[in-house]
Amino acid sequence: MTSSSDVRDAVVADPAGTLLALDFDGTLAHIVDDPTRAFAHHDSVEALARLGSVLGQIAIITGRPVRQALALGGFEGLSGLGNLVIHGQYGAERWAAADGALTQPERPRAIVELAAMLPDWLDERGAHGVRLEDKGIAIAIHTRGIDPGVLGELAEPVARLAADLGLAVEPGRQVIELRAPGHDKGDSLRAIVADVRPRQVIFGGDDLGDLPAYDAVDEFRTHGGAGLLICSASEEQDALVARADLVLDGPDAVAEWLQALADDIAPS
Repeated sequence: MTSSSDVRDAVVADPAGTLLALDFDGTLAHIVDDPTRAFAHHDSVEALARLGSVLGQIAIITGRPVRQALALGGFEGLSGLGNLVIHGQYGAERWAAADGALTQPERPRAIVELAAMLPDWLDERGAHGVRLEDKGIAIAIHTRGIDPGVLGELAEPVARLAADLGLAVEPGRQVIELRAPGHDKGDSLRAIVADVRPRQVIFGGDDLGDLPAYDAVDEFRTHGGAGLLICSASEEQDALVARADLVLDGPDAVAEWLQALADDIAPS
């Protein structure tokens, strides 16, 4: 396991050689019952705006659509974040603050089919009270706020349904997402690394979908780079804890860590 203090020291000494990449939900924003109200932590956004002027690259890699991340984070047009990039929907969508261009794929035919059948499919299985979130190129089934056993009961039949439609299953904290296969957060992080060629990479996440990005940081380290893996911990998910170099107690602690880093390398 890497010493978090050693990597942090390297970042302070060489901020321009640093890529800071973060997940959104559960890392920059608290998990809430209504995902449309999951606003980024004010202190994290303020710290990122300070860090943006000195770090080589800041990236947000999220399962959310880019436009949702922009709206909930308030990042667009924010002074200091002219170098921000957002990879949404696990990298299927890409946006850069430098030119405001958004790249996004067409809605897959399998998602069109899924959207039409899923309400009745869930009703037939007694999954009442779940909330469906249509992301355009993916559909998420949210079970937060209802019987916690529903998620486990749905896992196997949803996996079979996804296989029948040729879709990937992305499990998360009280949510199962079905999306087109072929991209993940690890692929996104590798693409950004290849583009900016950093000497230090920091990645922070909280859930199973962040594990591929953890793998990408491990690969970066095997090639001589310095990497720091941060886990925004919760009682709901501990899969990242054992692999993390630094475990923080949720988005509030992430915000405190980012503020402290900004104090060291980008004082107000």
